[in-house]
Amino acid sequence: MGLKSDTWIKEASLKYGMIDPFCEKQIGENVVSFGLSSYGYDIRVSDEFMIFTNVGAMIVDPKDFHHSNVIKVNASKDGYCVIPPNSFALARTIEYFRIPRDILAICLGKSTYARCGIIVNVTPFEPEFEGHITIEISNTTPLPAKIYANEGIAQVLFLQGDEACATSYKDKKGKYQGQIGITLPRILK
Repeated sequence: MGLKSDTWIKEASLKYGMIDPFCEKQIGENVVSFGLSSYGYDIRVSDEFMIFTNVGAMIVDPKDFHHSNVIKVNASKDGYCVIPPNSFALARTIEYFRIPRDILAICLGKSTYARCGIIVNVTPFEPEFEGHITIEISNTTPLPAKIYANEGIAQVLFLQGDEACATSYKDKKGKYQGQIGITLPRILK
């Protein structure tokens, strides 16, 4: 298994639509950086967020998640969302992904946010996953935190297997396959 380069990422995105829309270079002046990097791609967070709330006092249950546990919030006219202290939010990427069958992608939080106590969950994008990525964001600080819409939130690294996997995410009809927008937790029934 090997790490894929910026040349491979660009070719796979432009030729096969692996990342759409695709930014061919790293944009980083006056913004949290996004776009193509040496061995990865810095993804952007959209202007749609869901912030966890205790109004309604429901238990957080991944097998029976209640929509009342979150409130929908759009970024302000100034282009950011405020995550309350010691709180959690969901968001989605601007980019839509189509992962090849022999590729496993891993999403890691950006250090710019991590240095502010904002943690993005580390998560894999399985072979043949397709859809927007729902991003899990934790504000671990005792202070409100800004998350900038349409700017970088995490980096994706692409690893290619020596051969294609026997069963892909698409083959097993993964529960988040084809997700559009922010997708709340679910289980297959």
